[in-house]
Amino acid sequence: MAVAPPTTFDWSPKVGVLMVLCNILAIFIGSKIFKAGEGTQLPNPKYFGGLGLEALIATTSLGHVIGFGVILGFGAGGLL
Repeated sequence: MAVAPPTTFDWSPKVGVLMVLCNILAIFIGSKIFKAGEGTQLPNPKYFGGLGLEALIATTSLGHVIGFGVILGFGAGGLL
């Protein structure tokens, strides 16, 4: 039984924009879940929804997981 290798997508500005948007969405969601001012403070927390370092790392990790799912979905749908 032969299986064709999956197609991969080259990086492009569209891929970058999708990843940035997914990370912004995750930071927004995280700012509603985590309490502002908890944890190690960032130099300018107003840019990150008042999140501490730990919450920011957690939300951007979630943003990357959401991002690769969106990028694979858009690529499979022929939108990239």
